Amino acid sequence: MPNGSLEKFIYEKNVETNQKLEWETLYRIAIGIARGLEYLHRGCSTRILHFDIKPHNILLDKDFCPKISDFGLAKICLKKESIISMTGARGTIGYIAPEVVSRNFGEVSHKSDVYSYGMMVLEMVGGRKNIDVAVNRTSEIYFPHWIYNCLEVDDELELKGIEGEEDEESARKMIIVSLWCIQTNPSDRPTISRVVDMLEGSINSLRIPPKPFLSPTRSPPRDSSTTLLS
Repeated sequence: MPNGSLEKFIYEKNVETNQKLEWETLYRIAIGIARGLEYLHRGCSTRILHFDIKPHNILLDKDFCPKISDFGLAKICLKKESIISMTGARGTIGYIAPEVVSRNFGEVSHKSDVYSYGMMVLEMVGGRKNIDVAVNRTSEIYFPHWIYNCLEVDDELELKGIEGEEDEESARKMIIVSLWCIQTNPSDRPTISRVVDMLEGSINSLRIPPKPFLSPTRSPPRDSSTTLLS
């Protein structure tokens, strides 16, 4: 995988190659990751839940085709099962679905990977960590809420690199789909198969989802280390 991990190309402060990915490439990568997750969730003889979907674990080949890596926290279950038991939270802070931390939010299932995927795609769009967005260079706001507010009032997204209607449509499609993926209630999130359909379909068929009400209570560690909490 000569291009290394996705995180090298999406965080503005980490881009060492001076190669900012075009929106068409970002869009193709988002679809490719969703298809990879769809294979894990539906294509295998047993369903595989990854539990650590994040840019660091997405590797890119010479054509920027994404491959999901690092299955150290993955769990397998019977293909017909949708709910799994878990003794502790697992994943990386910033991408962990609410129900993985507290069962008060619902049961842990394949929808937990969908949440992590949604957070990752929002970071691909914003070019920064999801809790590290500066507004007017003076204050910080939870990125999903900031981007949701822009969509709600049909405001300019002010995203870098957008050069035409096609780029704008790709960006909006990625945003709307990812906001559906990070809905607090797992039952409100689409399956990863539905995510693929939404990304490949017409933007006119996409509705803006309800605003996610969760926001982080504290900043995550500076590194993106994986955690397994018992």
